[in-house]
Amino acid sequence: MAPLQLFCLPYAGASATAYLRWRRLLPAEIGLVPLEPPGRGARLDEPLLRDFEALAEEVANVLCRQRERRAGPYVLFGHSMGGLLAWRLCHLLRERGHALPQRLVVSGCAAPIRRDPGRLAALRGDAALSADLRKHGGTPEAVFADAELLRLTLDVLDADYRVCESFRRGDVPALPVPVHVFAGLHDPIAPADLHAWSIETRAGHTLDWFAGGHFFLHDSQAEVVGRLIAYLNAAPAAGSELPSPAAAAAPLPA
Repeated sequence: MAPLQLFCLPYAGASATAYLRWRRLLPAEIGLVPLEPPGRGARLDEPLLRDFEALAEEVANVLCRQRERRAGPYVLFGHSMGGLLAWRLCHLLRERGHALPQRLVVSGCAAPIRRDPGRLAALRGDAALSADLRKHGGTPEAVFADAELLRLTLDVLDADYRVCESFRRGDVPALPVPVHVFAGLHDPIAPADLHAWSIETRAGHTLDWFAGGHFFLHDSQAEVVGRLIAYLNAAPAAGSELPSPAAAAAPLPA
């Protein structure tokens, strides 16, 4: 039986390397496959994209090529912008007639219907982008101290913010795939914006809370990966809500 493949999409300003540390936490039967958008990491020599649909189509092409080499069941995971892209990939794959993932896991990401692309319009220029990086945390101080590394980071972040700014949900049906939402207790994303993921699926959804802010996936890495493994090992439960012990026990953020 082919191992389960976990395809991961990075957040704004990041590359696929953001998930490499997960390899030591995942069991052998789960294969980690980070998906790299153009303009960063191993694809640094390619031009950055600034349009959501263009980037989604490109990443869908990458995923389809990866799937040709890795047959078997798979799951999509994305944090922040990566979560929104992962959701759009499911729709693009369905439109293309490809097999859908067993599950969609979105992390630190407001539901598509609750997105406010306009809030990113003011985040332009190095000063505003640097301040936003510091506000959300998750960026090593060494990045700010290295002019060349900071330049690369800000260029990618600006392009990704334009990607998010261009997002429009459109009229799309609910997915036949269970959706699991991961959230930080101190992330400024409103609880209602996370609960709204329920309308994006007709196969059940869950919401789990973790200690930390927007980058709780780093602050609570072991807990995040542990919860992810629990969902990946659970039998698919299409059409019914999947249990979420962590979600039931954790309080909503203020």
